[in-house]
Amino acid sequence: MTMAGKLYIVPTPIGNLADMTPRAVDTLKTVDGILAEDTRTSGVLLKHFGITTPMRSHHKFNEHLAVAPIIEQLLAGAQLALISDAGTPGISDPGFMLSRECRRHHIEVETLPGATALVPAVVNSGLPCDRFMFEGFLPVKKGRSTRLEALRAVPMTMIFYESPMRLAKTLQQFVDVFGPEREASVVREISKLHNTTHHGTLAELSEHFATQPARGEIVIVVAGCPPESTSKMDKYAEFKQKSAHADGLERGIATQIKD
Repeated sequence: MTMAGKLYIVPTPIGNLADMTPRAVDTLKTVDGILAEDTRTSGVLLKHFGITTPMRSHHKFNEHLAVAPIIEQLLAGAQLALISDAGTPGISDPGFMLSRECRRHHIEVETLPGATALVPAVVNSGLPCDRFMFEGFLPVKKGRSTRLEALRAVPMTMIFYESPMRLAKTLQQFVDVFGPEREASVVREISKLHNTTHHGTLAELSEHFATQPARGEIVIVVAGCPPESTSKMDKYAEFKQKSAHADGLERGIATQIKD
């Protein structure tokens, strides 16, 4: 009986080629084939590292049709690697569907650690990152407003990916939904030559990018909804205040009677 093969999910640099790990290079050199989101983009990367492994396209437009034959290959013993144009496959890129089908067919999947934009962006933002919510790309049209309303009261830091062409409009929508004073940061071109981070309130960031169009890959990090006003005391504190007030009234009445 033929042993099933293995799928390697391999992150690739999001800008700086030096972020490619030696393990990722070795894996891509030794597998039987590479599934790439865009063979032209990945071809530049493979050439840079001297990787000659055969490559074929696997992207969101052919993923539904391509999964079944890939699973057959893996079941027959093939060792394959999946890469995206940049970053970790499956994170706002093709990969989830293939990984899920491998699990269903008991095919081993190994995901290598490596480059991703969301972690550097949230850590660099200076906002709380002990807990955060990754939203990726919001719906462009249908469902966008509904999704934003659902996020209005989320207490955790939120991370969004956005196109530079929609950045100004998105920031204005964030102002309308989350409020102008909510803290945020806009990070662009992570790990690349022109990497920049802008910190401020949503109102400040919206005003800045309304007149300063951005270029490159964009990550927006937004602070979570602040806790309710501290003027709202918990029940125990309220009880103590009422008790103290009642005691004061009683002492005042007793003093009046005595006088």
